[in-house]
Amino acid sequence: MFAPSPLPNSEPPHDCPRCPRLVAFREALRIEYPGWWNAPVNAFGDPDAWLGIIGLAPGKHGANRTGRPFTGDHAGMLLFETLAKFGMASGIYEARPDDTLRLEGVCIINAVKCLPPENKPTPEEIRTCRPFLEGQIADLGPPRVFVALGQIAHQSAVKVLGGKLPKAKFGHLAEHRMPGGQVLIDSYHCSRYNQNTGRLTPAMFEAVFARALAVRRELAA
Repeated sequence: MFAPSPLPNSEPPHDCPRCPRLVAFREALRIEYPGWWNAPVNAFGDPDAWLGIIGLAPGKHGANRTGRPFTGDHAGMLLFETLAKFGMASGIYEARPDDTLRLEGVCIINAVKCLPPENKPTPEEIRTCRPFLEGQIADLGPPRVFVALGQIAHQSAVKVLGGKLPKAKFGHLAEHRMPGGQVLIDSYHCSRYNQNTGRLTPAMFEAVFARALAVRRELAA
């Protein structure tokens, strides 16, 4: 069972043909792992979200396998645990798309929808996939607060939200006011590597979402 998208009108097709390298990788994995999702990964969360989380791309053994962002790999454990701590998730995360986990006021969107080899999309692939990110942000409508997980997600988010690079520089807990009034908050990606090396600690990650809640209150005042 794979999770349906909360934003079905802006998802790429299951066999999206736009990036030849990613298509070839996808087809090879469909032969090797026929029971996996092996397709562009849908958004996940609340269609009426106030917070949009922008990730990089599906992980091979995580979202590319399960069909749900951050589900089935190490990064998802910290992400969903943190969201639950701040009242942004309910249910139980069991690393599969048919568990009881639900996001409350949050929607996760990837900057790149398909799995790239070695988790490294090319600049052209990032640009080619950007219209889907733009469409999903537009479909969400209400969110005024976004969290970008990592520099690639940050760069795509800034461009979609009408900001300017390199004026809006990436940095953990860096905060950027976008021309449309949205606020973008940066975080180091919650990857296994960043956690294991201490580049990102649970406390550092929690600070990002504490700030997101504070910004939401400020914007509502």
